[in-house]
Parts: sequence; C-alpha cells; structure tokens
Amino acid sequence: MISYIFAADENLLLGKDNDMPWYLPNDLQYFKKVTSGSTVVMGRKTFESLGRPLPKRRNIILTRDSSYKAEGCEVFHSIEDVLRATADEQETFVIGGANVFQLFHEVVEKMYITKIKETFNGDTYFPDNWPWEEWKLVEKTEGIVDEKNHYHHEFLVYERM
Repeated sequence: MISYIFAADENLLLGKDNDMPWYLPNDLQYFKKVTSGSTVVMGRKTFESLGRPLPKRRNIILTRDSSYKAEGCEVFHSIEDVLRATADEQETFVIGGANVFQLFHEVVEKMYITKIKETFNGDTYFPDNWPWEEWKLVEKTEGIVDEKNHYHHEFLVYERM
C-alpha cells in the first residue's frame, strides 16, 4: 500500500526554500513513529534537504537525474520502478516533495497529515487539484500545545473511498 505522510498549514503549504517554515517536535515524533521500519520514498530535493538517509527505514529517492547517487539510499527514475521495488511491502510512505506527491496521486490509498492550524509564507504546496471527495477522514487526534510545540495542530488520517 502506498501512503502519504506530510505536515501542512491551513493552506496546504508544505515548505519554503526546501525546508519547513515551522518547528513542531510533536510532528517529528509522529513521523518517526509511523514510518520507522518502513520504506520512505522522496524526491531528490527532499532528500538533499534532509541531508542523510532516514535511520531505521529503507530510503528510496525518485529523480529524473540518471547519474544521481546517494549513499544509503536506493535511486529510481520512474514511479513504475518504485512500485515494482516496493510491491511486497505492507506500507510504503511517500514523504515529498510536491512533485512526487503529484506523481503518486493515482495509487495512494492512505494519507497521514499533520495539519498545523496556522498560515505561513512559503513556496511549495500540496497539489491544489487534489480530489478530496475521494477521501474519508478515519482518524483525528488533537496535538498537544506546550513550551516546545507552539502551534495548534492535529493528526489526520484519510483513506481513499
């Protein structure tokens, strides 16, 4: 199964200058808990913004650059190759960026979204033509605001109907 996992603000902003414009430790812990032991798929820019492979996960980079290599990662050049390589996995997480989300839109079955109840300035958004009518909210958990987590947020899980 292909799933998305990402954090976004009220306007579905994902990032700014290849980074997240917020700091929310609760979201980072949630991401780690949900994806540990699984495969994560990301675009080259997302990988380079992380700076290293994510530990305790199989890391796959999807890029058009046929000469691209990254230590500790598998590199693929088509969505079909990624789907073949992950066919036996229980759940594979697409973690971004926006172009990679767009590529997998026909095969994704589940989405884990940390919705930050604020608006930020940025340059990268979740696809605005997303068919939300095909999705059902199956889980909603309020995030805790405290001295380390300054933004109201919630953890949402959607499944394709």
